[in-house]
Amino acid sequence: MKQKLLFVAGFLCVTLMSFVTAGDGKKPKKSSAATKTTGSQTNTFLNDTIQSPAKSKSDSANLKNGLSQIFDASSDNGVRLNPRALSFVQDYMGKNTNNLIKIKDWGLPYFNLMDNILANYGLPTELKYLAVIESKLKTGAVSWAGAVGPWQFMPETAKGYGLKVTRTRDDRRDYFKSTHAAAKYLKSLFLEFGDWLLVIAAYNGGPGNVYSAIKKSKSRNFWDLQYYLPAESRNHVKKFIGTHYIFEGQGGVTTLTKAEASEQIGVSALLIRKLSADELNAAKTITISGKYHSAVIAKIILMDITDFNRYNPHFDKLIATPENTYDLKLPIDKMDMFSANKYQILNESVQLLLRGDIVSTPVVNNQKK
Repeated sequence: MKQKLLFVAGFLCVTLMSFVTAGDGKKPKKSSAATKTTGSQTNTFLNDTIQSPAKSKSDSANLKNGLSQIFDASSDNGVRLNPRALSFVQDYMGKNTNNLIKIKDWGLPYFNLMDNILANYGLPTELKYLAVIESKLKTGAVSWAGAVGPWQFMPETAKGYGLKVTRTRDDRRDYFKSTHAAAKYLKSLFLEFGDWLLVIAAYNGGPGNVYSAIKKSKSRNFWDLQYYLPAESRNHVKKFIGTHYIFEGQGGVTTLTKAEASEQIGVSALLIRKLSADELNAAKTITISGKYHSAVIAKIILMDITDFNRYNPHFDKLIATPENTYDLKLPIDKMDMFSANKYQILNESVQLLLRGDIVSTPVVNNQKK
């Protein structure tokens, strides 16, 4: 009797699984005449992918097709992923998405800190994802080569960017201090290479390896010189791209070569998502003058620096012109907070500029970080 019941139960389970599988297989395919995927549809696909990464071969094929759509035109800015990165990024996302989403949740306070510091130096805030692939944001991370902390600095490079590294004190483990040092280093690398993918490769393997790859390949395009780089550095760049897509749902200026950025978005556009009609209607604009700084404004009005930059692109650059004026645009509630605290904001902004943190960029040549 027991064997019979087990047989019936097993039969019902198999039947139910077959039914579910058949149901999944009946999703209609889009015709070639279908309209392009919208940004919201793309993000829905990416969210579905994040929640349940592909396991089977058929799922993997579907995932690759879906990712191709995302990377071809993933958002309003139409950023496309270079096809030579697709297979690697597909595999990377399939294996790492769940763990990265956990980091996205618990790491929010650290990301906010990094956003403000990177913005102080005029850098894309998406560069914070380097700390994710370097150390998973862990202050106690130590590499086989001796790099330490969330930004994985080697001792000499850390000292060159103002960090104390002694037996009793190691600033590489300090989120605030190490992020300032990383921002200075990234800025100096960008002044050297002018290309974010090369910057990321140099951050991992040192500028010397990148210059060697440029010489051997006779190219400054990452996709042409990548196989002249150490495998770790080559894959580091692709991991960064994959992490960027997982966290942002789209590409950005730091996922493109210099040539791709010029072709797709123009050198001056920093991929700030355009404001919607509702956001524009609910915003207020006033003309301000003075040595204001975006990071201080965002901090005091309790606004994410990325959102502030969407409302006020190139704020720090334009406010520093001889005219020293800017048409500040903010949501009404944030504008009220700005008006109520503008003297405090101005005072803290001036103090920030006087400290000179945002212009100090020592150069460390041809060594790993």
